[in-house]
Amino acid sequence: MNSSFITRFKQIFTPSFIAPLNKTISRTEYIPIDLSSDNPELVNLDMSDPDKMESYIKEYLIQNNGQVAYGGYLEKRNLYKSSALFQHNSLAPRNIHLGVDFWSSAGTQVITPLDGVLHSFNDNSSSGDYGPTIILEHKFEEEVFYTLYGHLSKLSLEPLYIGKTFKAGDLLGTLGRPQENVNYAPHLHFQLILDLEGRKGDYPGVCSNEDKNFFYNNCPNPTLVLAID
Repeated sequence: MNSSFITRFKQIFTPSFIAPLNKTISRTEYIPIDLSSDNPELVNLDMSDPDKMESYIKEYLIQNNGQVAYGGYLEKRNLYKSSALFQHNSLAPRNIHLGVDFWSSAGTQVITPLDGVLHSFNDNSSSGDYGPTIILEHKFEEEVFYTLYGHLSKLSLEPLYIGKTFKAGDLLGTLGRPQENVNYAPHLHFQLILDLEGRKGDYPGVCSNEDKNFFYNNCPNPTLVLAID
């Protein structure tokens, strides 16, 4: 389903760059970042500490003249080692990231990249989870797919109701602080999902290596709809 969906999507839908964060931030201010376990710069960084992580991101952006650091699709990370949510199976820990993260300051606006309808939302407040989360439903020809937005501010959930319509470019919410996004440095987790498998307000954003093929097929690279690469 992944390959056929992507092929048909590219044939018909050819987006120009859509800023997922504040519209005043230009494309040139989005800087790729490597947060994988292979990055030697991260060996001595406690990625589970939101303050240290935010400091690292800010310094990285200063050095690269950027406003937003982004990346992480199918990236294997050490970020999740400290959370029991991802380590319940020691033989197959969940450490492969299924979305793209956009790291910026708390309060930064999150913009809807596509026309859609509010499918569901929830404050996933367990340690290591998404915190405030919104899922939009989109239609492409006869197919339905979804986009997930995690680590938002609590205020982002207040004006919502199921079925609310969003147009591309609408304000969806804002990035949450560590106190409300379950102790992460401020960022948006953006994920493309073909089948929610009956879930509402939540969907796995990290998988184990043994489940990678399934999630690769169900969660295509979300830059497909952003034209950021």
